[in-house]
Amino acid sequence: MTRLLVMGGGLIGRRHAERILAHPSVELAALVDPNPDAATDLDVTRCTSLADAPPADGVIIATPTPLHAENAHDAAALNLPMLIEKPVAATLAQADSLDGITQPILIGHHRRHHPKVKALKALLDADTIGQPVTASLIWAMRKPDAYFQGNWRATDGSPVLINLVHDLDLIRYWFGNITQIAALPGPTLRGLHIESGAVALATANGPTITISFADTAPSPWGFEAATGENPNIGTTHQDMLWITGTKGAISFPSLTPWQGRDWSHPATAQSPAAANGPTPLDAQLDHFLDVIAGRAVPICTLADGRAALAAALTIEQQLQERAA
Repeated sequence: MTRLLVMGGGLIGRRHAERILAHPSVELAALVDPNPDAATDLDVTRCTSLADAPPADGVIIATPTPLHAENAHDAAALNLPMLIEKPVAATLAQADSLDGITQPILIGHHRRHHPKVKALKALLDADTIGQPVTASLIWAMRKPDAYFQGNWRATDGSPVLINLVHDLDLIRYWFGNITQIAALPGPTLRGLHIESGAVALATANGPTITISFADTAPSPWGFEAATGENPNIGTTHQDMLWITGTKGAISFPSLTPWQGRDWSHPATAQSPAAANGPTPLDAQLDHFLDVIAGRAVPICTLADGRAALAAALTIEQQLQERAA
């Protein structure tokens, strides 16, 4: 049995703990959280810091983002391989401070493990729609007011670093590095510094990409709603990403390809591609076990996490400057 620690008993830390408890080859050594009220319904050993934690083979760091770097250094001092939740850190300086850590680091952009994410990557690599030209992505939902009350999100709950950073990582995974960014702010309805906006991106492999996002607008469009991968968010099964190419187009997550030639031959839909597999968090946990055992290298590296963070911070900076 591989013994893992989970640091942080919030929304995502709880989900990690639940996946470990359900895994036949993993034991949850302890939940590490100074808050005694964190995930109290889970029957687990508890401790307040890594210094008090029982022996383990690895740790999942799911604490608030500003603590990630400090927690990672503490884990490294104990020679623990680590899975660090996204974003990897709050600042690029914090992310860069992790460069000297010699223990394996996997960044928790768990959507890379989604079977439909991997299937779309394979379809693009197989030239199914030719050279990608454009892509349009929507992420819009209305977060409940309670999500922001009495916690760090009330002052630092930007959907760019909490949510859009996932999409930025997938854009890099599918289309290569992000080379240019332009962002425009949308309305703020809760009085927070960032709530909605639009982003235009250029990528190393060619396609330009637009993103429309909001955490104040209920809609059926967004990765979580489209795929049903988050149990806290209602499932709609509606596509939320549309990609065009020189031979056709494809929408995600239905993986419906469209084929066509020119304007005299309208594009026609083809049968959706099949994509099955374990849930992203389960697949990520299995991958982390392989990383710990030396059977695999991280699919999402520290450099990947830093690049997604850098793009998110650039977007946040532009939104704040243009809203001023």
